[in-house]
Amino acid sequence: MMPDMTQHGKAETTQWQPEANAPVIMFDRVSKTYGRINALAGVSIGISGGVTGILGMNGAGKSTFFKLMMGKIKPSSGAIRLFGTDPWKNPAPYSRVGFVPEHEKMYDWMTAFDFITTFARLHGMTRDEASKEAARVLAFVSLDEVMHKRIGQYSKGMRQRVKIAHALVNDPELIVLDEPLQGCDPLARTTIMNVIKELGAMGRTVLVSSHILHEIERITEQIVILHRGRVLALGNSHSIREMLDQHPHKIVLDCENPRKLANSMIQLEEVTGISFVNPNKLLIETKHLGEVHKKLPQLIVDSGQLVTGIDNPDDDLQSILMYLTGGSL
Repeated sequence: MMPDMTQHGKAETTQWQPEANAPVIMFDRVSKTYGRINALAGVSIGISGGVTGILGMNGAGKSTFFKLMMGKIKPSSGAIRLFGTDPWKNPAPYSRVGFVPEHEKMYDWMTAFDFITTFARLHGMTRDEASKEAARVLAFVSLDEVMHKRIGQYSKGMRQRVKIAHALVNDPELIVLDEPLQGCDPLARTTIMNVIKELGAMGRTVLVSSHILHEIERITEQIVILHRGRVLALGNSHSIREMLDQHPHKIVLDCENPRKLANSMIQLEEVTGISFVNPNKLLIETKHLGEVHKKLPQLIVDSGQLVTGIDNPDDDLQSILMYLTGGSL
């Protein structure tokens, strides 16, 4: 169980209050251009509560989206609101935001505890409050046992967790994480995913960017797909997959006797095609991937075949983008 994130010692908050019933994040026809390059083109979106995955290949506009939200760059056109307020006219909303950029230099000579304590002090906390807050957020990201080691001795995954702890030190209502899982080992990924899901379950608004579909699906069902600076798809993972059902999907089974298994598979009305990749691989085509996967375990058991592997070779973000754009990436 993770440490409690509801108790915190932070300084007096500003007199500013969020607008009632306003979305935490609102982009209204926001564009950002660099000469002839459209980094973001007419994006309109509103997000409040829970975890939302921002998906897109490199260059899709994810980092531009986050930089605009965090006030690091100004939109070329359109309006941005945080908690109902224009942050370019009043920066007060940023007191409720925690941000983890994709790339950030850290002070390797400092311990994680000293690093977080310093930022807590910058948020106006007393020395005692800062120490308690640093211990709390480092425990929340499972670094309490090593928080007095120098950051330079940490693995990539541990450094990412320090960055997340730093973003949580002001007890933010909006947490923005730009590629937080990149370069992390499997154990660190699982720990960070659990932290993100816990924050979402607490009612915080959490944005997480990635270019890996299954990572986002392990964290949340709310997905925004960016492509060439535009919102290509928006909704939960199930609704987005329903959009793809008009396209055939592939399932590859590793088995001892593909031909015998094929005789059973062809009986499924959802299966539109079958072929043999090699003597030990069966390729199935379907427009109803979920339905076939539901029926697959029982069908394999009934066939008496030993299946050693199941793969969906086109079930990744690049393939989904190919489907949604008609093959023009």
